[in-house]
Amino acid sequence: MRGWPLRESGSAASPSTTSSPPARWTSSSAGPRRPTATSGRSRRPRDRAETLREPTLEDVEAARVRIRPYLAPTPLRRTAALERLIGAEVWVKHENLLPTGAFKVRGGINLMAQLDAGVRARGVVAASTGNHGQSVAYAARLFGTTAIICAPENANPVKVEGMRDLGAEVILTGRDFDDAREHCEALAAERGLRYVHSGDEPDLIAGVGTHTLELLDEEPGIDVVIVPIGGGSGAAGACTVAKAIDPAIQVIGVQSAQSPAAHDAWRAGQLLERPNATVAEGLATRTTFDLPQRIMRRLLDDFVLVDDRDLLRAVRLMVEKTRTLVEPAGAAPLAAALDPRVRSRLRGHRIALICSGANISPRQLAEALTRTPRRCAPPGR
Repeated sequence: MRGWPLRESGSAASPSTTSSPPARWTSSSAGPRRPTATSGRSRRPRDRAETLREPTLEDVEAARVRIRPYLAPTPLRRTAALERLIGAEVWVKHENLLPTGAFKVRGGINLMAQLDAGVRARGVVAASTGNHGQSVAYAARLFGTTAIICAPENANPVKVEGMRDLGAEVILTGRDFDDAREHCEALAAERGLRYVHSGDEPDLIAGVGTHTLELLDEEPGIDVVIVPIGGGSGAAGACTVAKAIDPAIQVIGVQSAQSPAAHDAWRAGQLLERPNATVAEGLATRTTFDLPQRIMRRLLDDFVLVDDRDLLRAVRLMVEKTRTLVEPAGAAPLAAALDPRVRSRLRGHRIALICSGANISPRQLAEALTRTPRRCAPPGR
Protein backbone atom coordinates (compact mmCIF):
# COMPACT_ATOMS: atom_id res chain seq x y z
CA MET A 1 0.00 0.00 0.00
CA ARG A 2 1.41 3.35 -1.07
CA GLY A 3 0.61 6.96 -0.22
CA TRP A 4 -0.32 6.90 3.46
CA PRO A 5 -1.79 10.07 5.01
CA LEU A 6 1.29 11.59 6.55
CA ARG A 7 0.12 15.15 6.83
CA GLU A 8 -2.70 16.02 9.16
CA SER A 9 -4.52 19.25 8.42
CA GLY A 10 -4.61 21.69 11.26
CA SER A 11 -1.97 19.94 13.37
CA ALA A 12 0.56 22.14 15.10
CA ALA A 13 4.22 21.21 15.14
CA SER A 14 5.46 20.00 18.51
CA PRO A 15 8.33 17.80 19.73
CA SER A 16 6.31 14.65 19.02
CA THR A 17 4.26 15.54 15.95
CA THR A 18 4.79 15.45 12.24
CA SER A 19 4.77 18.57 10.12
CA SER A 20 4.47 19.19 6.42
CA PRO A 21 7.07 21.32 4.63
CA PRO A 22 5.66 24.42 2.99
CA ALA A 23 6.89 24.03 -0.54
CA ARG A 24 8.90 27.23 -0.81
CA TRP A 25 8.61 29.16 2.43
CA THR A 26 10.86 32.15 2.79
CA SER A 27 10.21 32.54 6.51
CA SER A 28 9.18 30.28 9.36
CA SER A 29 5.72 30.50 10.89
CA ALA A 30 7.05 28.89 14.06
CA GLY A 31 8.18 32.17 15.61
CA PRO A 32 10.70 34.96 15.14
CA ARG A 33 13.56 34.52 12.72
CA ARG A 34 16.73 33.03 14.14
CA PRO A 35 20.27 33.76 12.93
CA THR A 36 20.82 31.73 9.79
CA ALA A 37 23.78 29.52 9.02
CA THR A 38 24.76 31.81 6.17
CA SER A 39 26.33 34.37 8.48
CA GLY A 40 29.80 34.49 9.99
CA ARG A 41 31.98 31.40 9.86
CA SER A 42 29.20 28.97 10.65
CA ARG A 43 29.37 27.09 7.36
CA ARG A 44 31.38 26.65 4.18
CA PRO A 45 31.21 29.51 1.65
CA ARG A 46 27.78 29.77 0.07
CA ASP A 47 28.97 29.81 -3.54
CA ARG A 48 30.81 26.49 -3.04
CA ALA A 49 27.81 24.71 -1.55
CA GLU A 50 25.27 26.06 -4.01
CA THR A 51 27.24 24.74 -6.99
CA LEU A 52 27.19 21.15 -5.73
CA ARG A 53 25.26 18.78 -7.97
CA GLU A 54 22.55 16.66 -6.38
CA PRO A 55 23.38 12.95 -6.71
CA THR A 56 21.09 10.73 -8.79
CA LEU A 57 20.00 7.11 -8.60
CA GLU A 58 22.71 6.36 -11.16
CA ASP A 59 25.30 7.87 -8.81
CA VAL A 60 24.06 5.64 -5.99
CA GLU A 61 24.19 2.57 -8.23
CA ALA A 62 27.78 3.44 -9.18
CA ALA A 63 28.60 3.92 -5.50
CA ARG A 64 27.29 0.44 -4.73
CA VAL A 65 29.75 -1.00 -7.25
CA ARG A 66 32.63 0.98 -5.71
CA ILE A 67 31.97 0.03 -2.11
CA ARG A 68 31.00 -3.62 -2.69
CA PRO A 69 34.62 -4.93 -2.56
CA TYR A 70 34.93 -3.44 0.93
CA LEU A 71 31.44 -3.70 2.47
CA ALA A 72 28.93 -6.53 2.30
CA PRO A 73 25.24 -5.54 2.28
CA THR A 74 23.90 -5.13 5.80
CA PRO A 75 21.11 -7.38 7.11
CA LEU A 76 17.48 -6.41 6.59
CA ARG A 77 15.49 -8.27 9.22
CA ARG A 78 11.78 -8.50 9.82
CA THR A 79 11.21 -8.02 13.55
CA ALA A 80 8.01 -9.52 14.95
CA ALA A 81 8.43 -8.01 18.42
CA LEU A 82 8.44 -4.50 16.95
CA GLU A 83 5.50 -5.33 14.68
CA ARG A 84 3.40 -6.10 17.76
CA LEU A 85 4.25 -2.70 19.25
CA ILE A 86 3.83 -0.65 16.08
CA GLY A 87 1.00 -2.49 14.33
CA ALA A 88 2.72 -2.64 10.96
CA GLU A 89 5.09 -4.92 9.09
CA VAL A 90 8.50 -3.82 10.37
CA TRP A 91 11.90 -4.35 8.78
CA VAL A 92 15.11 -3.12 10.39
CA LYS A 93 18.07 -2.19 8.17
CA HIS A 94 21.05 -2.96 10.41
CA GLU A 95 23.61 -0.31 9.51
CA ASN A 96 24.81 -0.72 13.10
CA LEU A 97 26.55 -3.93 11.99
CA LEU A 98 28.95 -2.22 9.55
CA PRO A 99 32.69 -2.29 10.42
CA THR A 100 32.64 1.21 11.93
CA GLY A 101 29.30 0.64 13.63
CA ALA A 102 27.53 3.25 11.49
CA PHE A 103 26.12 3.91 8.01
CA LYS A 104 28.53 6.77 7.26
CA VAL A 105 31.32 4.42 6.16
CA ARG A 106 29.47 3.84 2.90
CA GLY A 107 29.92 7.48 1.95
CA GLY A 108 33.50 7.65 3.16
CA ILE A 109 34.57 4.77 0.93
CA ASN A 110 32.67 6.07 -2.10
CA LEU A 111 34.27 9.50 -1.77
CA MET A 112 37.79 8.31 -0.99
CA ALA A 113 37.78 5.86 -3.91
CA GLN A 114 37.40 8.80 -6.30
CA LEU A 115 40.11 11.11 -4.96
CA ASP A 116 43.15 11.44 -7.20
CA ALA A 117 46.61 10.40 -6.04
CA GLY A 118 47.76 13.96 -5.40
CA VAL A 119 44.88 14.69 -3.06
CA ARG A 120 45.40 11.43 -1.21
CA ALA A 121 49.09 12.19 -0.83
CA ARG A 122 48.30 15.44 1.00
CA GLY A 123 45.72 13.83 3.27
CA VAL A 124 42.17 14.57 4.34
CA VAL A 125 40.54 16.35 7.25
CA ALA A 126 37.00 16.23 8.60
CA ALA A 127 34.91 17.50 11.49
CA SER A 128 32.73 15.00 13.29
CA THR A 129 31.02 14.03 16.51
CA GLY A 130 32.22 10.52 15.73
CA ASN A 131 30.52 8.45 13.02
CA HIS A 132 31.55 10.60 10.05
CA GLY A 133 35.07 10.75 11.48
CA GLN A 134 35.26 6.98 11.79
CA SER A 135 34.01 6.70 8.21
CA VAL A 136 36.73 9.03 6.92
CA ALA A 137 39.40 7.33 9.03
CA TYR A 138 38.35 3.86 7.85
CA ALA A 139 38.33 4.89 4.19
CA ALA A 140 41.63 6.75 4.53
CA ARG A 141 43.28 3.63 5.87
CA LEU A 142 41.83 1.54 3.02
CA PHE A 143 43.23 3.91 0.39
CA GLY A 144 46.56 4.67 2.02
CA THR A 145 46.11 8.29 3.03
CA THR A 146 46.19 10.15 6.34
CA ALA A 147 43.18 11.58 8.15
CA ILE A 148 42.80 14.32 10.75
CA ILE A 149 39.47 14.48 12.56
CA CYS A 150 38.35 17.53 14.54
CA ALA A 151 35.81 16.59 17.20
CA PRO A 152 34.19 18.57 20.03
CA GLU A 153 35.80 18.35 23.44
CA ASN A 154 32.79 16.46 24.84
CA ALA A 155 32.72 13.89 22.02
CA ASN A 156 31.55 10.35 22.75
CA PRO A 157 34.72 8.61 24.02
CA VAL A 158 33.77 5.37 22.26
CA LYS A 159 33.77 7.18 18.92
CA VAL A 160 36.97 9.10 19.67
CA GLU A 161 38.75 5.87 20.52
CA GLY A 162 37.35 4.28 17.38
CA MET A 163 38.76 7.07 15.19
CA ARG A 164 42.17 6.73 16.80
CA ASP A 165 42.07 2.94 16.46
CA LEU A 166 41.59 3.45 12.72
CA GLY A 167 44.75 5.56 12.52
CA ALA A 168 43.29 9.07 12.49
CA GLU A 169 44.81 11.99 14.34
CA VAL A 170 41.98 13.32 16.52
CA ILE A 171 41.93 16.97 17.60
CA LEU A 172 39.41 17.75 20.35
CA THR A 173 38.32 21.37 20.05
CA GLY A 174 35.28 23.49 20.86
CA ARG A 175 32.02 22.96 22.67
CA ASP A 176 30.12 21.26 19.85
CA PHE A 177 30.29 19.99 16.28
CA ASP A 178 30.06 23.43 14.72
CA ASP A 179 33.02 24.75 16.73
CA ALA A 180 35.03 21.71 15.65
CA ARG A 181 33.98 22.27 12.04
CA GLU A 182 35.22 25.85 12.03
CA HIS A 183 38.61 24.69 13.33
CA CYS A 184 38.63 21.95 10.69
CA GLU A 185 37.96 24.38 7.85
CA ALA A 186 40.80 26.62 8.99
CA LEU A 187 43.14 23.63 9.24
CA ALA A 188 42.24 22.46 5.74
CA ALA A 189 43.02 25.88 4.29
CA GLU A 190 46.27 26.20 6.24
CA ARG A 191 47.68 22.78 5.30
CA GLY A 192 46.14 22.23 1.87
CA LEU A 193 44.18 19.17 2.98
CA ARG A 194 41.04 17.82 1.32
CA TYR A 195 38.20 18.85 3.63
CA VAL A 196 35.53 16.13 3.72
CA HIS A 197 32.31 17.87 4.72
CA SER A 198 29.81 15.74 6.62
CA GLY A 199 26.85 16.89 4.51
CA ASP A 200 27.75 19.01 1.49
CA GLU A 201 29.40 16.14 -0.43
CA PRO A 202 27.51 14.56 -3.37
CA ASP A 203 29.72 11.45 -3.32
CA LEU A 204 29.12 10.97 0.38
CA ILE A 205 25.34 11.24 -0.07
CA ALA A 206 25.45 8.81 -3.00
CA GLY A 207 27.45 6.38 -0.88
CA VAL A 208 25.15 6.39 2.12
CA GLY A 209 22.13 6.14 -0.16
CA THR A 210 23.19 2.59 -0.96
CA HIS A 211 21.49 1.46 2.27
CA THR A 212 18.10 2.30 0.79
CA LEU A 213 19.05 0.78 -2.56
CA GLU A 214 19.89 -2.48 -0.78
CA LEU A 215 16.70 -2.60 1.26
CA LEU A 216 14.40 -1.86 -1.69
CA ASP A 217 16.19 -4.45 -3.82
CA GLU A 218 15.62 -7.03 -1.08
CA GLU A 219 12.07 -5.98 -0.12
CA PRO A 220 10.53 -3.94 -2.95
CA GLY A 221 7.14 -3.87 -1.21
CA ILE A 222 8.35 -1.54 1.56
CA ASP A 223 6.31 1.65 1.34
CA VAL A 224 7.58 3.75 4.29
CA VAL A 225 11.24 4.39 5.18
CA ILE A 226 12.05 6.13 8.48
CA VAL A 227 15.55 7.57 8.71
CA PRO A 228 17.40 9.53 11.43
CA ILE A 229 18.62 13.02 10.58
CA GLY A 230 21.52 15.03 11.96
CA GLY A 231 23.16 16.87 9.08
CA GLY A 232 20.88 15.07 6.63
CA SER A 233 23.17 13.03 4.37
CA GLY A 234 21.46 9.73 5.22
CA ALA A 235 17.97 11.09 4.61
CA ALA A 236 19.07 12.84 1.41
CA GLY A 237 20.46 9.55 0.13
CA ALA A 238 17.33 7.65 1.15
CA CYS A 239 15.07 10.18 -0.60
CA THR A 240 17.17 10.16 -3.75
CA VAL A 241 16.87 6.39 -4.08
CA ALA A 242 13.31 5.82 -2.89
CA LYS A 243 11.71 8.54 -4.99
CA ALA A 244 13.60 7.48 -8.12
CA ILE A 245 12.47 3.87 -7.69
CA ASP A 246 8.87 4.65 -6.72
CA PRO A 247 7.66 8.20 -5.98
CA ALA A 248 4.87 6.77 -3.80
CA ILE A 249 7.33 5.47 -1.20
CA GLN A 250 7.18 7.74 1.83
CA VAL A 251 10.47 8.82 3.43
CA ILE A 252 10.18 10.17 6.96
CA GLY A 253 12.97 11.94 8.83
CA VAL A 254 13.41 12.02 12.61
CA GLN A 255 15.55 14.27 14.80
CA SER A 256 15.80 15.04 18.50
CA ALA A 257 13.61 17.85 19.81
CA GLN A 258 16.66 18.91 21.81
CA SER A 259 18.59 19.54 18.57
CA PRO A 260 16.02 20.57 15.93
CA ALA A 261 18.11 22.57 13.45
CA ALA A 262 17.58 20.32 10.43
CA HIS A 263 13.87 19.90 11.18
CA ASP A 264 13.28 23.62 11.63
CA ALA A 265 15.29 24.50 8.51
CA TRP A 266 13.26 22.00 6.48
CA ARG A 267 10.02 23.55 7.74
CA ALA A 268 11.22 27.10 7.14
CA GLY A 269 12.73 26.48 3.72
CA GLN A 270 15.98 28.21 4.70
CA LEU A 271 19.22 27.47 6.52
CA LEU A 272 19.29 28.43 10.19
CA GLU A 273 20.77 27.74 13.61
CA ARG A 274 19.14 26.17 16.65
CA PRO A 275 20.34 25.23 20.14
CA ASN A 276 21.98 21.82 20.35
CA ALA A 277 21.52 19.87 23.58
CA THR A 278 20.65 16.29 22.61
CA VAL A 279 22.23 13.16 24.09
CA ALA A 280 22.25 11.71 20.56
CA GLU A 281 25.40 13.12 18.99
CA GLY A 282 24.47 11.40 15.73
CA LEU A 283 21.49 13.77 15.49
CA ALA A 284 23.31 16.83 16.81
CA THR A 285 24.11 19.90 14.78
CA ARG A 286 23.67 23.57 15.58
CA THR A 287 23.63 24.68 11.93
CA THR A 288 22.28 23.20 8.72
CA PHE A 289 23.82 22.19 5.39
CA ASP A 290 22.86 23.33 1.90
CA LEU A 291 22.94 20.15 -0.14
CA PRO A 292 21.03 17.79 2.18
CA GLN A 293 18.44 20.48 2.89
CA ARG A 294 18.00 21.16 -0.81
CA ILE A 295 17.34 17.47 -1.47
CA MET A 296 15.10 17.01 1.57
CA ARG A 297 12.97 20.07 0.80
CA ARG A 298 12.22 18.55 -2.58
CA LEU A 299 11.85 14.88 -1.67
CA LEU A 300 11.34 14.27 2.07
CA ASP A 301 7.67 13.56 2.87
CA ASP A 302 7.60 14.36 6.56
CA PHE A 303 9.82 15.13 9.54
CA VAL A 304 9.28 14.11 13.17
CA LEU A 305 10.81 15.43 16.38
CA VAL A 306 11.18 13.06 19.35
CA ASP A 307 12.27 13.78 22.89
CA ASP A 308 15.61 12.48 24.17
CA ARG A 309 13.75 10.44 26.79
CA ASP A 310 11.98 8.59 24.00
CA LEU A 311 15.29 8.03 22.22
CA LEU A 312 16.72 6.31 25.30
CA ARG A 313 13.58 4.19 25.69
CA ALA A 314 13.91 3.22 22.03
CA VAL A 315 17.55 2.23 22.60
CA ARG A 316 16.41 -0.16 25.29
CA LEU A 317 13.73 -1.64 23.05
CA MET A 318 16.11 -2.03 20.12
CA VAL A 319 18.67 -3.81 22.28
CA GLU A 320 15.99 -6.10 23.72
CA LYS A 321 14.07 -6.83 20.53
CA THR A 322 16.81 -6.93 17.87
CA ARG A 323 19.60 -8.36 20.08
CA THR A 324 22.04 -5.80 18.69
CA LEU A 325 23.79 -2.74 20.11
CA VAL A 326 22.19 0.56 19.07
CA GLU A 327 23.08 4.20 19.75
CA PRO A 328 20.38 6.85 20.33
CA ALA A 329 20.50 8.10 16.73
CA GLY A 330 20.09 4.53 15.48
CA ALA A 331 17.03 4.08 17.69
CA ALA A 332 15.41 7.33 16.51
CA PRO A 333 13.29 5.71 13.75
CA LEU A 334 11.76 3.37 16.32
CA ALA A 335 11.09 6.28 18.68
CA ALA A 336 9.24 8.03 15.86
CA ALA A 337 7.26 4.93 14.89
CA LEU A 338 6.13 4.45 18.50
CA ASP A 339 4.80 7.99 18.84
CA PRO A 340 1.00 7.47 18.96
CA ARG A 341 0.33 10.17 16.37
CA VAL A 342 2.75 8.53 13.93
CA ARG A 343 1.97 4.93 14.85
CA SER A 344 -1.73 5.37 14.07
CA ARG A 345 -0.83 6.19 10.47
CA LEU A 346 1.61 3.30 10.03
CA ARG A 347 -0.98 0.55 10.41
CA GLY A 348 -1.24 -1.68 7.39
CA HIS A 349 2.04 -0.49 5.91
CA ARG A 350 5.39 -2.16 5.36
CA ILE A 351 7.99 0.04 7.04
CA ALA A 352 11.77 0.04 7.14
CA LEU A 353 13.64 1.52 10.10
CA ILE A 354 17.18 2.62 9.23
CA CYS A 355 19.17 1.64 12.33
CA SER A 356 22.04 3.99 11.57
CA GLY A 357 24.59 3.17 14.25
CA ALA A 358 25.78 1.17 17.26
CA ASN A 359 28.36 3.51 18.75
CA ILE A 360 26.83 4.11 22.15
CA SER A 361 28.95 5.05 25.16
CA PRO A 362 28.80 2.91 28.33
CA ARG A 363 27.22 5.84 30.17
CA GLN A 364 24.49 6.24 27.54
CA LEU A 365 23.83 2.50 27.49
CA ALA A 366 23.57 2.31 31.27
CA GLU A 367 21.13 5.23 31.29
CA ALA A 368 19.01 3.62 28.59
CA LEU A 369 18.91 0.20 30.22
CA THR A 370 18.16 1.46 33.72
CA ARG A 371 15.51 3.98 32.67
CA THR A 372 12.00 2.89 33.58
CA PRO A 373 10.41 2.08 30.23
CA ARG A 374 7.19 3.80 29.22
CA ARG A 375 4.64 1.12 28.53
CA CYS A 376 3.84 0.80 24.84
CA ALA A 377 0.35 -0.60 24.46
CA PRO A 378 -0.21 -2.70 21.33
CA PRO A 379 -2.12 -0.81 18.63
CA GLY A 380 -5.87 -0.70 19.00
CA ARG A 381 -5.88 -0.64 22.79
